[in-house]
Amino acid sequence: MDIAALSMLKSQSALSQAVGLKVLSMAKGQAEQQGQQLVQMINENLDPNRGQSIDLRV
Repeated sequence: MDIAALSMLKSQSALSQAVGLKVLSMAKGQAEQQGQQLVQMINENLDPNRGQSIDLRV
């Protein structure tokens, strides 16, 4: 291989790695946001009286 081909290969590899890291960063941000929304939804829907009594039939 000549120097130009090696240079292009290195550049393409670096670009591929940069794109992969950016996509991973976006996915991480989205997962964090979804986690925060889930925690908020759980906290808003907690009923403190739920589970205090049990209806039994024999």
